[in-house]
Amino acid sequence: MTHPATPDGPVPPPGCPAHAGAAKLYGPQFAQDPAATYERLRANGPFAPVELAPGVEATLVTGYEAALRVLRGTDAFGKDARRWKALNEGRIPADSPILPMMIHRPNAFFAEGDEHRRLRGAIDDSLRNIDPGALRAAIERSADAIIDRFADKGEADLLGDYAKELPLRVVTQLFGSTPDIGDRLYTGIRNMYDGIEPEAANAMVGQAVMDLIALRRAEPGNDIVTWLTQHESKLTEAELIDQLVVMIGASTEPQQNLITNALRLLLADDRFGGSLNGGSLPVEDALDEVLWTDPPLANFAPHYAFQDVEIDGHVLAAGTPIIISFAAATTDPTLINDKRAGNRAHLSWSAGPHGCPAQREARIIASVAIERLLDRLPDVELAVPVGALTWREGPFHRSLTALPVRFPPVAPVRPVLPPETSPEHSGDSRWTASSSPATAPRTSSTPQEPTSPARPSGSPSGRPRRPWSFLARWWRGR
Repeated sequence: MTHPATPDGPVPPPGCPAHAGAAKLYGPQFAQDPAATYERLRANGPFAPVELAPGVEATLVTGYEAALRVLRGTDAFGKDARRWKALNEGRIPADSPILPMMIHRPNAFFAEGDEHRRLRGAIDDSLRNIDPGALRAAIERSADAIIDRFADKGEADLLGDYAKELPLRVVTQLFGSTPDIGDRLYTGIRNMYDGIEPEAANAMVGQAVMDLIALRRAEPGNDIVTWLTQHESKLTEAELIDQLVVMIGASTEPQQNLITNALRLLLADDRFGGSLNGGSLPVEDALDEVLWTDPPLANFAPHYAFQDVEIDGHVLAAGTPIIISFAAATTDPTLINDKRAGNRAHLSWSAGPHGCPAQREARIIASVAIERLLDRLPDVELAVPVGALTWREGPFHRSLTALPVRFPPVAPVRPVLPPETSPEHSGDSRWTASSSPATAPRTSSTPQEPTSPARPSGSPSGRPRRPWSFLARWWRGR
């Protein structure tokens, strides 16, 4: 049988003995230009052999329709990682950097059938308790507090100084955490995505979550942890810990990448920025453009075939991880369309029974983060050429190492408080139920937190806005 030729030689099909030639989804070359790898793999059809890490083989799904077939195909594919044949046979190194992201945990992400419905129900019910107005108000206050730290400096790293910290602050509030626990959670989860000291990272996250559960059991509040501990599903301790691991992990790392990737596109892509001159689009449509073209979680959603399955001439072997490439599937050449406004058929939230349960919250956090930044710093621009930006290594995420920018310095909108006294970092689960009493009524799930002084309208610096500063209004759909 003749396989498609590539610059690296023939690409063998899944299950072929020549699997050693699989494309590597790690290393600096892949991190800088993953699209080139996806394009090369498409020569093999919608399924291609890859290495997630040294010695860890998987099948990558690069086609949109094929991805939907796997994600929705509960009759043929499951999520339970205990089916992972190579792991069961001891062929995966114990210190493999991808293990913390791939090993089975008793949570909704890996569960199937009735177990999945029970665990997912607890998550869905808890998320429904979040008041969107309260969430937006908390994000705005947190964003202002963070921006105030660098607004008068005229330069910043929008990843490290802003997009990293904002989701962490919001998660700290929603989960009733403290700054110390939140910092440990973020560090551990980031290291898990990066494959840095995976065993230590896994242990750090587990201990931080256990500390958070103990805190909220001792002091119940209006927060996600308390809601989960009191849910009618009666989660076991192990289930509670791992539900929180997956929820917090999905709320921090991918969220910071969504914010950063959207800002990078806005600041660097003339095609994207130029399309705004002809009219105004709401922030939701702009975020969907990013989710189509540069999703923050590029490759994940591992599945396992119950038995060997043949699809369009490709054999998907039972026990071999099937990884969905959201980045490749959403850029499938058969789907290329310049009119993506309002089109939310991308797969960046996944699909099927395991689709992301927090899409609403993720959209609110990202849109408010971008809106607030552009409103406060309307003349922000990249401090380096876009080609000089570098990307973090790893098979799963799509994340810059930094996003340096410059802008005319502006005055803070309020005094900067140290982290231990800042309302956004208090960790006592207090956050207002609405951005203003006239727009969203208070609910029992959202007690009050002091609000910040109103910011004067117009440009914070008083400087004339450059012609493209209308982007701030565009991101708000005005």
